[in-house]
Amino acid sequence: MISKEYLDKCLALATDTKVFEMGSDILDRVPSVFVQQFPGRSAILITDKNTWRVAGERVFEEMHKAGIQAKSFIIPEDKFHAEWKYVEMVEAQVKASGDIAISVGSGVINDLCKLASHHLKQSYLCVPTAASVDGYSSFGASITFEGLKQTFECPAPVAIVADSKVIASAPKHMTAAGYADLAAKVPCGAEWMIADLFGTEPIIPDAWHVLQDVLDDILSRPEAVAAGDPDAIGDLFAGLTLSGIAMQIARSSRPASCTDHLFSHYLDMTEHRFKGELQSHGFQVAIGTLTMCAFFDEFLKMDLTKIDVDACVEAWPSLDEEVDRAHDIFKHFVNTELGATEIRKKYADKEGVRRQLTLVKENWPALKEQYRKQVWPFEKMRKAFATVGAPVEPMDIGITRDQLLAIVPFTQLMRYRINLLDLAKRARIYDELVAAVFTNGGAWDIRNQ
Repeated sequence: MISKEYLDKCLALATDTKVFEMGSDILDRVPSVFVQQFPGRSAILITDKNTWRVAGERVFEEMHKAGIQAKSFIIPEDKFHAEWKYVEMVEAQVKASGDIAISVGSGVINDLCKLASHHLKQSYLCVPTAASVDGYSSFGASITFEGLKQTFECPAPVAIVADSKVIASAPKHMTAAGYADLAAKVPCGAEWMIADLFGTEPIIPDAWHVLQDVLDDILSRPEAVAAGDPDAIGDLFAGLTLSGIAMQIARSSRPASCTDHLFSHYLDMTEHRFKGELQSHGFQVAIGTLTMCAFFDEFLKMDLTKIDVDACVEAWPSLDEEVDRAHDIFKHFVNTELGATEIRKKYADKEGVRRQLTLVKENWPALKEQYRKQVWPFEKMRKAFATVGAPVEPMDIGITRDQLLAIVPFTQLMRYRINLLDLAKRARIYDELVAAVFTNGGAWDIRNQ
């Protein structure tokens, strides 16, 4: 298990969250933590119908037993997602009451409370009910606004009280989603290494080490997670919390997401449904994570000491050409300007590309070994996902391999963040890399579906 000493050490680095308590049957601690952080204030619990039943009602009773005035607001819809209208709904309730929000629920409710509280210039307390996402402790809230999935900057909760008994009793598919979201930090870390090499987003040591130092250990027990072992699920939740703390330190989602998450963002923005249902963040990210592991598998087979840097620089398109390409790719997308906007932020001129590719070419043996140590092979990740019950095939979330292939160009362009596909474009191996994964017997060979 991750020790309390380690968690406390990491918590000391957090910029927003000051208290993280986790243990079995500890909902009775919520009042004392609340009073400590918000002396003299009253509370409003924000829940949905399910989380009111599993934890909200108990927290409500504990608050009143402790003599703390508390109200409750239960989001009326049976099914809802992190959309702007719900931020406004929660914000209106908290503002009208004049209280401090206590988020009791999974990642969606937490993000709604996080952004609503930020708008009201106050913090809040989080009582999570599932190890389903890393957003509980993250800086920023991922909300769909005007058809676009966006990360809005806002502080994490000042306190988290996590009852491991409640979290371990969550539906297995939610825990599997959390495992997949945490596993995304494996290829994401390798892409951060690339961004660090290129100098666009340097690795922040504290943000890197709080999670990456324990990531493989946490992910090494998929059988125990699948069996509902409280210790394994407790470690999973601790890992998700550490991911959020890493984002607090970085003041960015860079430690926790890259191309793996962009597949999910695309599906969110296109309102993709499977059997009539929107798919969970973690399940969408699972397919993005497997795809990136497959790309790294093929990438690491290549010998980049043989890059013809001069030829790559000569062939490198102008910014206007890249903007035109982005417009062509996004011409039927919900936001036709998204790709063009983002490519303008991360475009490098010819001399910049020369510098970047020279670094790759001259340091390839060492870089290759670093990436190999960081990234799990596709089959290892796929086996772990199968064990915990996360998706292992695109069709598990209702998309074909052909459809997944069609999403790839969007993921290279839809965020300013440098990724593996950007490196492949610069080195003129992009087409070869995509073909190796989606044809020729690759992991997602479109002929075998």
